[in-house]
Amino acid sequence: MKKRKADKELEKLYNDLEEARGFTRHEAHDLRDFFLGILMFGGGLFMILQNAQVTSSLGYGGYFYNIGSFGIPNGLIMLPVIIGIVMLFMLDKKLPGWIVTILGVIFILFTILMHTRLVWRTTSAYVFIIMFGLVAAGGGLMLRVLFRSKN
Repeated sequence: MKKRKADKELEKLYNDLEEARGFTRHEAHDLRDFFLGILMFGGGLFMILQNAQVTSSLGYGGYFYNIGSFGIPNGLIMLPVIIGIVMLFMLDKKLPGWIVTILGVIFILFTILMHTRLVWRTTSAYVFIIMFGLVAAGGGLMLRVLFRSKN
């Protein structure tokens, strides 16, 4: 009986000490779980992205658009950027030049993304389960800490 009372008093003193330091034991575990979740999630994503191979879907002399039997070469997508830069130096009002230049850059990025292909490398089922298991478990740990009710 005395042992239980002493244990409760020690537990109370320990909790008071933890609160004085700024963290309760519950908050310290939440912080540990959150960072462990980040590590697991990041490690799983790293492994997944290591097994994805990025290639271009364009072959030699690829064309972006085909108009009838005439194809527009990909090199011509640089034309709006070049025209926009010329406009920036020629015109007194810079706004039209900036608009053309920004639209040209957006068009180039769109073209690159449109012609990118992801290919999954062959891997074992064990590695596949580890990769996606790390992402799921890490995400679950982070979400549990973020959405836990603070009673």
